[in-house]
Amino acid sequence: MAEVGAGDRDDFSASQWPDWSFWKDRPDGRRGRVAVVAAIALACLTLAARAVGIARGTGPVPLTWLAAVLVVCYGVGCVLAPWYGTAALRRGRIAIVAVMFLLGAAPAVLLAAPHYLTDLTYALSIALMLLPLRHALLLGLATVVAQIVWMLLAQGEVAWVQVAILVGVTATLGTVFALNFTVVHLRAAREQVARMAVHEERERVARDMHDVLGHSLSTITVKLGLTRRILQSSGDVALAVGEVTELENMARAALSEMRATISDYRTLSLDSELAGARTALRAGGVRADLPATTDAVRAELREAFGYVVREAVTNVLRHSDAELCTVRLGTDWIEITDNGGTAGGAGAGNGLTGLAERLAAVSGTLEHGPAPGGGFRVVARGPAAALAQEAEPA
Repeated sequence: MAEVGAGDRDDFSASQWPDWSFWKDRPDGRRGRVAVVAAIALACLTLAARAVGIARGTGPVPLTWLAAVLVVCYGVGCVLAPWYGTAALRRGRIAIVAVMFLLGAAPAVLLAAPHYLTDLTYALSIALMLLPLRHALLLGLATVVAQIVWMLLAQGEVAWVQVAILVGVTATLGTVFALNFTVVHLRAAREQVARMAVHEERERVARDMHDVLGHSLSTITVKLGLTRRILQSSGDVALAVGEVTELENMARAALSEMRATISDYRTLSLDSELAGARTALRAGGVRADLPATTDAVRAELREAFGYVVREAVTNVLRHSDAELCTVRLGTDWIEITDNGGTAGGAGAGNGLTGLAERLAAVSGTLEHGPAPGGGFRVVARGPAAALAQEAEPA
């Protein structure tokens, strides 16, 4: 039997088996797993009241007590099924859903009370988690139809309130599961975009280094072989010295080209970093509000501010759930804010510490923390702006 999620996880369809593997692979996935199980446990408190009501009923004592015990087992199963069922294979998931439906429907059958089928809302929610959407919806439709028909045959009328509760609670819990699933997958997608950007940058560096050194090193290798053959065959020292001189010049030229290339990578441009930030934010699904020009920024601060933009935008993509990132700058300052959470900024200490050191080298300062209107804020100031801010309280 094929495992759950054996197909492409990015190709969603109504017949696809839900893949909850991120619940055990990611820390935020594990937190979401605990939150979902806790929500179901709170919802299942109504089953405890149901069991007490059944036990106090006026029906036959053996049947009422058996029904009450089955309701308690049903509540326990509703808590355990989301925890263990999401890691099960397809056959195991089908078995779990079947057992949950049997436990949920047993009290209604034993006591001949169709309104008890409303409790199947929890089993339907678990079916939405474990089964393909198409199968879960068909199962829910069959449950609603069965309750309506049974009510008509047994009572001659339909308690539409009970039916509405069955449909409403099932839809609500199913929506909570879907949102949890979607949010964690979006975070994983953002991290994947960041990894792809790093991978593409490495490939670009490798390609440029190959273009710079490939031809020179190949030529040097050929000429070294030629020099060795000259010394081995004819022993013409003058000719060999000429070849060695050419090799020395070629090696020096290659070294200069490599140094120039590395120097270009180490020197950042504020304009290029803003352009790269726009592309990265768009790829990560974050709206970018960036300045149109950087002409006002002092020349000695451009490289440091470029590093600020790179680090702050990277933190937004990797650690924040922001929808908007804003960059503002002046002659001696630059400010990057987002409207996401602040946990990401707190977790990016090493990068921000490095930025503070870079700004200290140009007598600047760095501030970071929660923004006044929510989100996270990073502000870098040059020497003049830093001195003006220090003098402000006085």
